[in-house]
Amino acid sequence: MSLPDYEYLPHPADVRFRAFGNTLEEVFEHSALAMFNVIINDISNIKHERSVDIELESDGIDNLLYNYLSELLFQFEVEEIIFGEFHIDSIIQADTGYILKGRAMGEDIDLTRHAFETEVKAVTYHQLSVTKEYVGYSTHVIVDT
Repeated sequence: MSLPDYEYLPHPADVRFRAFGNTLEEVFEHSALAMFNVIINDISNIKHERSVDIELESDGIDNLLYNYLSELLFQFEVEEIIFGEFHIDSIIQADTGYILKGRAMGEDIDLTRHAFETEVKAVTYHQLSVTKEYVGYSTHVIVDT
C-alpha cells in the first residue's frame, strides 16, 4: 500500500496537512499541491499557461519549506496566478543551508472559471516540519485561514 500524496488533519481554526514523498523534491511538490487544494475547489482544471521559476536559499530545511510555500502564496496574491502543478528540479544541501530550484505552472486568476474555496492568509511556523521517514520524507504544515 502506498502513501497518499498528502492528507488533511483536524485543526480547530486553520488548515493542517501532512504531505509525503519519496524525495525531498517530491514532498515539497506535494506540500504545494495540498496548499493550493485548500485555496481552490478543483486544482485539476488549472491550465499551465504561465510558468514561474522559483529559486530559494534557506539556512535549514524547515525554513526552506516555509519560504517555498510563502513564495507560492505571494505569487498567487500579488501576481494573481493560480497554480496547479509544481516541479522541483533540485534541493541541494550547501555549506550555508539548502538551495531549491524549481518552477510552478498555472494561469491568471479568472473569477468566472475558478471557484475559490478557502483564503490562505499565510504559512505558519507552528509545528512546521520536514521529516526523513523510514521510506522517503513527510512534511507537516499549518496554514492560517
